[in-house]
This record gives sequence, C-alpha cells and structure tokens, in this order.
Amino acid sequence: MNNNVTLKDIAKALNLSISTISKSLNDSYEISLETKEKVLVYAKFHNYSPNRMAKGLKEGKSRSIGVVVCSLDNNFVSQMLDGIDKYSTEKSYQIIIMQSKESLEQESACLSLLYARGVDGILISPAYENVDLSYLISLQDGGLPIVLFDRLSDQIETHKVGADNFKGAYNATVHLIKTGHSRIAHLNTNTTLSITTERLNGYKKALIDYGIEFKPELVRYCDYADTTKLMNDLERSIQFYMSLDERPDAIFTATDQITTKCLAILNRLKYKIPEDIAIIGFTNTDLADALKPSLSTIHQPAFEIGQLAARKLISIIESRYKITEFETIVLDTVLMIRESTRNRLRA
Repeated sequence: MNNNVTLKDIAKALNLSISTISKSLNDSYEISLETKEKVLVYAKFHNYSPNRMAKGLKEGKSRSIGVVVCSLDNNFVSQMLDGIDKYSTEKSYQIIIMQSKESLEQESACLSLLYARGVDGILISPAYENVDLSYLISLQDGGLPIVLFDRLSDQIETHKVGADNFKGAYNATVHLIKTGHSRIAHLNTNTTLSITTERLNGYKKALIDYGIEFKPELVRYCDYADTTKLMNDLERSIQFYMSLDERPDAIFTATDQITTKCLAILNRLKYKIPEDIAIIGFTNTDLADALKPSLSTIHQPAFEIGQLAARKLISIIESRYKITEFETIVLDTVLMIRESTRNRLRA
C-alpha cells in the first residue's frame, strides 16, 4: 500500500481534476455527495495523508495549536487532552503540549516558545502561581487566538470552557449532609483561581442552605505547586482535624490530587473510612472503584471540556472576522456515590 499517495495520484486514478479531489476532501458544497464519497473511500483505502506544512503555507497558517497544562501526570488533564487531540485531528491541526508544572516562570517560557514556533492559537489552563494574565493578554492583543479551559479567569476576554465547580461542590456537600454528616471539613488550594473560590463557595452555600454553621477553622489550604509541600500540608491538616475536640466527621476535598492523597494519608494513619471520617472530592481517577474503600467523587466532563475548548479556539483561528463576543461555558459535573461516604443514618 502506498503511504505517499498525492492529490495528483488520486485525481489520475479517478479521472477527476486535482481541484475536485481537493474540494471533495475539504467537504466543499460545490462537489456532489457521490463524488465526495468516491474520493474519500479511495483516499482512505490508500492511506492518503494531507501535507499539513504545504497546506499551512498556502493558507498562511502552521496548522498547529499550543496547549499549556499544569502537568501530564494527572488523569483529569489526560482526559482533557484526549478531547483536544480528537477535535484538532479531525480539523487537521496538530497539537504541541507543554507543562507549566504550576510555575508562572515556566508557563511564560512555554508561551514564548509556542509563539516563536508560530502556532495558530493557544489553549491554556493557567498555572496555580499565575494571578496575572497580562502576558496572555499581550499575546492576544498581538493577534494570537487564546482560549482558557478548566481554570478560568475574568482577567481576559475570550472563550472559556470549564466545569460547574460551584454546583459540583454544592452537590458534594449536600450529599455528605444527607448521609448524616454535620461537621464537614474542606481542603482546598492556596490560590486565587476560579476553581478554588467557586468550590469553596459551593461548600459554604450548601452548609447555609441546610442550617449548618460555617466554621472557618474547618477550611484548610494546601500548597499545590510542589508535591512534597502538598503532602506535608495535607498531613498537617488531617492531624489538626483529628486533634480537635469536635473533630470533623467528613472531608470535602477540592482537587484530584488532594482527594486521592488525602485518602492515602487517612489509610496510612489507620483511620477507618467512612466510620471515622467520610471523604468525597473532585477526581476523575479510573481507580475510584478499586480504591479501599471505593471513593465517592465529583466527576468532571474532562474529555468534553477539552473537545469544546479546541472547537472554540479553531473557530477563532478560522474566522474571517475579528471575534468580539465570547462565551464562558460551564458543563455539569456528576456525583458518583461509593463506599467512602456510606450513609450514617442507615448504620
């Protein structure tokens, strides 16, 4: 099978013009469905692959998109990248993935490199250290399309796609209340990003709605930029909770890593879950069912977030006009109830 078949080869084989082949492969309205189908079948059978570089030069585009995420060592991030990759590939764009490692300095270096490589646009989930998006705004002002996903900010006007963090946190806290828990602690990150404040506010609102006093001492913040610091902060927080005269009977955790690491620490310290303390949090780990006990979670539509963010960015890239109206899209989360929040009222 010839993997280097060209438009000219297809045109010759089917006795059609190169223009007709090109338009068929690009789903042009000028070409009949019958001809399109014939061309697509032949192209697929002969493993035709368009020359992206040549196409990019012709269109004045690189056909590439820069993607900046916190870390690749994260189930939730991996699932979002799958969504980005699927849609981008369908639209003949390649993606260049870079990691900020939650560092503002490294994030800026990633953005500079992507800009220098001539990407057509950037998808970014800002680092936890980043409280100032002025560099992103300057790139956007210079004509580079940018879309935020997962971690959103009001500082920049663009399309933004994420999960409904407030509602997810609200539902998690209500679930704990309805399963007999009233002293609910909350572990969050020490940043000003929207996901932190939205999840904290959802937790607070659930307590208020069910007549439970909000106690600031039950909210603890962890350094998310470094794994060692995160583990130390979590261990100190759990030791603090368990030293209280009225210690919590449940913990709501705000991020993927906090949730799974918190469960590991509680198990290591020999606390029984959910008998001694229940736990629920935001995480998309595939191991939630296999953990001991199985972990109740707020599941986020990661793949859909990535796919929709890519769609929004490519719509800006391919628009003939300057985009002036932008959307902020929040997708619903799903409450997944498992053993770590077993109902106390039925015990």
